[in-house]
Order: sequence, then structure tokens, then C-alpha cells
Amino acid sequence: MQIAVVQGDISTTEADVVVVNLFEGVTSPGGATGAVDRALDGAISKLIGLGDIRGKAGERTTIHTFGKIAAPRVVVAGLGKAEDFDVDAVRNLSAEVARACRKPGVTHVATIVHGAGIGGLDPEACAQALAEGAALGAYQFLRYKVESDDDDKAALERLTVVEHDAGKVAGLAAAAERGRILAEATNLARDLANEPANNLNPTDLAARAATVAEAPNLELEVLEEAEMEAKGMGSLLSVARGSVQPAKLVCISYKGRGGEGYDLALVGKGITFDTGGISIKPAQGMEAMKADMTGAASVIAAMQAVAALAPKADILAIAPCTENMPGGNATRPGDVVSAMNGTTIEILNTDAEGRLVLADGLCYARELGARHLVDVATLTGAISVALGDQCYGLMTNDDTLAKRVESAAEAAGERAWRLPMFKEYGEQLKSNVSVIKNVGGRPAGSITAAKFLEHFVDGKPWVHLDIAGVDMASKDKGWVTKGASGQVVRALVNLALGFADE
Repeated sequence: MQIAVVQGDISTTEADVVVVNLFEGVTSPGGATGAVDRALDGAISKLIGLGDIRGKAGERTTIHTFGKIAAPRVVVAGLGKAEDFDVDAVRNLSAEVARACRKPGVTHVATIVHGAGIGGLDPEACAQALAEGAALGAYQFLRYKVESDDDDKAALERLTVVEHDAGKVAGLAAAAERGRILAEATNLARDLANEPANNLNPTDLAARAATVAEAPNLELEVLEEAEMEAKGMGSLLSVARGSVQPAKLVCISYKGRGGEGYDLALVGKGITFDTGGISIKPAQGMEAMKADMTGAASVIAAMQAVAALAPKADILAIAPCTENMPGGNATRPGDVVSAMNGTTIEILNTDAEGRLVLADGLCYARELGARHLVDVATLTGAISVALGDQCYGLMTNDDTLAKRVESAAEAAGERAWRLPMFKEYGEQLKSNVSVIKNVGGRPAGSITAAKFLEHFVDGKPWVHLDIAGVDMASKDKGWVTKGASGQVVRALVNLALGFADE
């Protein structure tokens, strides 16, 4: 989507749709809404008087202009109560409006910066959220809808943000560009997670990562199985044994400062399809396991935004990628494997495979000099039981880093909920034949999975994000779209940007 900020008058702007707004309880519209109202001979005021426009949150009223202004349609978007309106509401409103504008003949929408007037919000923060919401709400995965002619599949191509004050245009334009970059990275992760597994195996995912790494300030490294074997990555390779598709370990690096090592490593689980292996999953719902690589998609996509925003920080993304299949050479329950750091692991359940690939990914991040570690994974069904689809789980060994991640998530309009990491949970992972086993039983399943990963961070500040409850959405809601949600991508970028100039 093309997003531009221009100086002008919204009432004279040419577009397929012009969007203005109204807070609940306002009976006489002012500002840009008032200007459009006057141009329409008081149509908005009359509809307010009739009770057809009330300004309630989620309300959208379309008015046909019949040539009274340049745009053929005006949408009056309800903002709700002024005291409840915030930047997150701007993002969600923008997404809902973009989604509502999917119709033939609507490719260009013009709007004002919601919330920057009587809402009293920071104009640049609102401009960023507006751009994010529009690009996120307009997203559709239509690659395989080749014969679809549904009205709601029409694509929104342009968004013009109109600001009357020429002195504010440059700042708003920079903020909107940040929002566009963040949204496009999120949409990349959505594309990858929505892709069927027959068209996105580990080799394909590595190729998509290579496309991202074509940015001039990114570098790509892809380890093949022989190289992983040489480095002792037996934990990752144990998952790959049942598939005919070779595993890949994808690394994308960004050097914005150019120091030794990396300020932050983002490690994402890349299981491009998860049958459960020998501990095979039930057939019902298994089709969703094409998205078990959402963690890898998220860290790869985050690097696209990092490269575009160019912070003065050194950031690394690692995506250990493989299928988990029940082939004749597959790892069996009861097998013992060794991770890169020498930790031996008794595998009791081959469907607890995500932690096995992340273990070697975390070890490799440390070898490359990462000073802070964040891993992202659709790791456990238990997190959905604990938290539902309202937030993702956060587990950590470092309070300071955890607070930074929480703040980064909040700025993205996401929720991260911290779970305890008491040492007693680690007792559940004790094995009779190896250092640890890969499952700790049903109690506190998400936490024991994190305690497993803690064995591979060597005391480095580390946060584990379990996104299994939020990675896929059953319906459109605000900036989240049905299918792959794209949650966590913008939070990771916000976190990376926070390491600039430290």
C-alpha cells in the first residue's frame, strides 16, 4: 500500500473515499469533520440530529456526496468516548475502515489523523498507528484465490493522510513511513504463516529469508545439515530425521553499530509442518500445523523492518527450520540426543520438538556473540489453556529484559503476560538416563518448556515468548486479520530499536 502525507483540506481532496471522525456525544462537528459537513450542506449535522450518527466506537456511516465535494463517498467513523480513545484505538479504527473499504471502485482512501485534535494524542504516534492499521487491516492472503471475484477482495492501494498545518507534514510523514514499514514486515510474516506447507518447506523458507536479506545492510548465512552435524546440533537434527526435506538453519545479521557480537538475537521456531513425528498428532486440526513456523517467520520479517529503519544496534535473527515427520528414520520416544552445548536430552515425546530446535538455535546465537536472547515459538498447547487468545506468554531469567519486551509489546498494541519461572518447575525435567528430558508432564506445561530452554542460554539475559495462543485468529478484529495474525513482529522490531545507541 502506498501511504502519503500531504498538506491540504480534506473537504477538497480527491479520493474514492474520504474518512472523517466523530467522538461520542459531540453534536456539532468541528475541525476537518466540520469542514466536510459544511461542504455537504450540513449533511453530517443533520444525521447527528436524527440519531443516525452517534460517534460510538465501531460505528461507520457512509454518505454519498453526489458531486458536492471531489470524493464520491464520505465515511464518518465513530471514535467512542474521548476519555477511552488512545493510540491503540487509532490503529484498530484504521484497520477496520480499511477492511470496510474493500469494494469495487475503492482503491484510494483519504483520511485525517484520528485522535490528534480534540483527542489530545500525540499526532506523530497517531500517524504511525494510522498507517500501521490501514496496511494491516487491508491485508488479504489471496495467492490461491485465483478465480475469486468476491466484492470484499478488492484491494486498497493508496492511503493519503491530509494535514492542514504544513509545519506538521514532515513529522507526520516520517511517522507514517515507520508505520508502513512495521506493517509490511507483519504482513510478510502473515504471508509465510498462511502459506501451505507443500509450498514452504525449509528450503523454501530459507529462500524467502534470502530475499529479505537482499537489503544492503543485511547478511545471510544458511547452515546445511552437514554443518549442523559438525557443530554438534544433535537436538535440532533429531527432529529433521523423519523428513525427506533437509533442515536449514537460517541466520540474518544486521550491523548498525559494527561492534563485536550482537546486542540482541531473535531466535524463531521454524517447524514448517508438524505431524508430531512418531508421537503423531490427531488428524483433526493438523492442517493448522503449516503455521508451526510462525516464530521463524516473525524473526525473519522483523529483520526486514530492522534493515529499513536502520537503528544503531547489532541485531541477529536465527531460524532453525525443519519438518517434523514420522518417516522410517524418525527419532523415537526414548532416544537420547545431544545439543550443541553438550547437554544430553531424553526424548519422551517427539511432538515436543520446537524446544529441541530452539535449543541449538539459542546455543548458536551465543556462539555468535549475542548478549541478549529472545526466542519466539508456537511452542505449547498449554499456553492456550492458560491464556487463551488474548495475549502471549512471557517467561524469562532477567527482569530488566522482560520489562523491555513488555514495553515493546505494549507499544505494538499487543499483550504479553509473564509466567513464573520458579526453580522447582525444573525438577519436572529430570531424567533417569540423561541431563534432562524434553517434557515435564501436564502440569505447568508452558513453564516447563521454558525451563527446558533455559538450559541453553548459559545465564545470558533471555526471554521466551510462547505465541501458540495468538498466532492464528478465527476472525477479523481491529488490526488482527483472520488467519495468521502477525502478532509479535512489531514488538520484536520495537525491542530491537530500543538497543540503538546503548
